[in-house]
Amino acid sequence: MHLLLQFQNIIKQQNLFSPKDKLLLAVSGGVDSVVLCELCKQAGYDFIIAHCNFKLRGEESDRDEYFVKELGKKYLVEVLVQHFETENFALENKLSTQEAARELRYNWFAALLAPDSGLPTPAFLLTAHHADDNNETLLMNFFRGTGLHGLTGIPASNNYIRRPLLNFPKDELVAFSKEQQLEFVEDSSNLSSKYTRNFFRNELIPAISKVYPQVKENLHHNISRFKEIEKLYQFSVNELKKKLCRQKGKELHIPVRQLMSFDSRALIYEIISGFGFNEKQVEEVVKLADSDSGKYIQSPLSSYRIIKHRHWFIISPIQAIESENVIIEESDMEILFILGKLRIDTSSNISFDKLRTPASNDTVSLDRKKIQFPLLLRKRKTGDYFYPLGMKKKKKLNRFLIDQKLSSTAKENVWVIESNQRIIWVVGYRMDERFKITATTIESLQISLTPSK
Repeated sequence: MHLLLQFQNIIKQQNLFSPKDKLLLAVSGGVDSVVLCELCKQAGYDFIIAHCNFKLRGEESDRDEYFVKELGKKYLVEVLVQHFETENFALENKLSTQEAARELRYNWFAALLAPDSGLPTPAFLLTAHHADDNNETLLMNFFRGTGLHGLTGIPASNNYIRRPLLNFPKDELVAFSKEQQLEFVEDSSNLSSKYTRNFFRNELIPAISKVYPQVKENLHHNISRFKEIEKLYQFSVNELKKKLCRQKGKELHIPVRQLMSFDSRALIYEIISGFGFNEKQVEEVVKLADSDSGKYIQSPLSSYRIIKHRHWFIISPIQAIESENVIIEESDMEILFILGKLRIDTSSNISFDKLRTPASNDTVSLDRKKIQFPLLLRKRKTGDYFYPLGMKKKKKLNRFLIDQKLSSTAKENVWVIESNQRIIWVVGYRMDERFKITATTIESLQISLTPSK
């Protein structure tokens, strides 16, 4: 009964779930998941069983399904079974068999626990991951390559998933099963080292144990230490983020010089990783710091860009309608943003008399040769200046807008387009004198605004 008391204490100490919660137990039929069922039954928890038949081991897979159904009868609980065409799914999605099985089962579990599934709320999924699984995960992450978080192993609590056996070594679970005379089934694939986890379990850890007999206990303790270290690390990172990062709408603004003064690639990664940027792109950010204004890098996993704008990094959504800083590439023909739609058109059919003066404030014709892509469409900023069409001297944009008799609210909605840090158009108001069509212009760039209704 010692294991049962430890089990109950861990659930209480870590606040994993309460006696009134409905539990969905992921049960393969192996010793780990059978022990989990027995502990939940003895502790008086309300649970049902979910079993996945991946159809990977022929009759043995069907044997496991039958065993789990009989287990449900023993405990007088409902058993949910799902069949998967795992090999076909792996081929169609270019995944390993292990990856495919993992994706299939967790997608199914998520559907079972969805708000419209019919299960009472709250409900949690319990898996039978134990201390040996945790050690293997730590080593796999370490040899694969990981940051600090990868060294903290498997979380005991993650969204709707709870793992109450993580503190127990496999030997203790096996001993408990013998003590309670529990029946279980063996998965023959566990004996094969062709799977990565099995290689660590069957060959690497036993080999290390010959040199360091306490390796399992030491790895378990290291996971606890790394978790404590990560708490301090995250606290420090969050404090630095508060000092460095400024949220502006859906954008994040970071001063380049301040960020680079820390000389910390780890800090850069912590800031950009939440926007879909990977560790390899940290070096790209370092190079971007010394690049010209208007240069950018793009996330391979999400719709975000990091734009270098003067002394700032701006992490901005690619969707212009959500962004206050929009990159315009030479190939772009239309851009949607908060004020409406921009249409960009290049033409070599120049009629100087027709194009030197724009037809309206919503259309400008510019000398293409003087313009450098990419362009940056952005909201106006304090300190902006340009050369209003018809003037030879520069003028503060704020002064220009005052002269236009714009209200404070209207001034807040003014956008500009800049090329190589020079404003070429105050959108909807005035273009810049330096970029106007002249008698020597060979090619024009016409930009027109269709305002939002």
